[in-house]
Amino acid sequence: MNRTMAIALAAAVAAALGAGYWLGSQRPEQTTTAAAPTPSSGTQPSRERKILFYRNPMGLPDTSPVPKKDQMGMDYIPIYEGEEGNEPDAVKQVKISNEKIQQLGVRIEAAALRSLSRSVHAVGRIEIDERLSHTVAPKFEGWIDKLYVNTTGQEVKRGQPLMAVYSPDLVSAQNEYFIARQGEASMRHATPEAQESMKQLAEASLARLNNWDISTSQLQDLSKSSNARRTLTFRAPVNGIVIEKKAVQGMRFMPGDVLYQIADLTSVWIVADVFEQDLALVRPGENARVTLNAYPGKAFSALVSYVYPTLNPQTRTVPVRLELANSGGLLKPGMYADVELSAPAGGKVLTVPTSAVIYSGKTQTVLVELAPGRFEPRSVKLGMQGNDYVEVQEGLAEGEKVVVSANFLIDSESSLKAAFSGMGGSGAQPAAAPAAEHKEH
Repeated sequence: MNRTMAIALAAAVAAALGAGYWLGSQRPEQTTTAAAPTPSSGTQPSRERKILFYRNPMGLPDTSPVPKKDQMGMDYIPIYEGEEGNEPDAVKQVKISNEKIQQLGVRIEAAALRSLSRSVHAVGRIEIDERLSHTVAPKFEGWIDKLYVNTTGQEVKRGQPLMAVYSPDLVSAQNEYFIARQGEASMRHATPEAQESMKQLAEASLARLNNWDISTSQLQDLSKSSNARRTLTFRAPVNGIVIEKKAVQGMRFMPGDVLYQIADLTSVWIVADVFEQDLALVRPGENARVTLNAYPGKAFSALVSYVYPTLNPQTRTVPVRLELANSGGLLKPGMYADVELSAPAGGKVLTVPTSAVIYSGKTQTVLVELAPGRFEPRSVKLGMQGNDYVEVQEGLAEGEKVVVSANFLIDSESSLKAAFSGMGGSGAQPAAAPAAEHKEH
């Protein structure tokens, strides 16, 4: 009995294993057949789309033909063929309704050819014309016996007495002159050689007085007199203003001591500090407009006379000298002045208003109107800058219209549009689709 049951159980196990093997070999074919699409379903196999370019993930107007990362390490977003508005030009463009344009106060102006005139502004100070400044400095030792001009700022005329001085050397030189004259007169009957020697002695004594800056009129008076004078009067050499007075009555002075400094202020200088980058626009002979805080609303005309050959390394400025008339005496030495130099205009160049340029780091951008309500940021290369306009060397053509007001608002909207498009717009979704399909396979 037990043997019969064991044989029956072994036969049943063998039959079950054989049935399992047959079913296992047949199931893959049935599953594959069920999963295969029928011709009537109409489903086409998927194919990969072509990538046109890669766009900046932060919405900046920057594209790349190959994958790359921005400065923050973020991957550029791929833009696929057939996606609306994803061409490089369309990415940069922004559309604004007419109502919003009016609300923003957008103004448009066309790029045009103009002759740029640029003004150079500098701060200067009024100084004395060195050519019209004179000093009174005796060439002998003495004492001031009397002062006739005893205040600084006093106006003097040429030949006006300044001071009377006493000098033993001056008295001695006069006596020598008188002795030589008397000897010349007493030797009228002497030999010609003796007469000539005495004459030379008298002339030498007179030349000594002349070398001490004794005036011609004083020498003539001295030649008519027979007695030496105790004091000598110094007179003003020019018309002007006493800007420095060191003479004090009774003081002793030495040869070369400056007792008076007199300046003619009918013409003055302005020394202006011009920045290094503006120096090429300043040339001698150019006219300048000068204004002073002391006289609001009043302008003076000056002329550039000299550009100094040295530069101040601390301020990076070069002194420029200007001359201007001061017949009314309004200009005082030491006053500060605002100087405006008009640089000569060259030929006509392509220009846009300075307000049209958006500066961002090392790049300059303008917003070009492509159509009413449609704008495009465009990089440009700038040249010389005038008062209200700037030269455009590259990036624009004559007649193209640019935004000259509210351009920062439009540029901000363009950047926001690109940023939102990169984060959640049509550009972001297609970038993830190929990865999902690859994961399913």
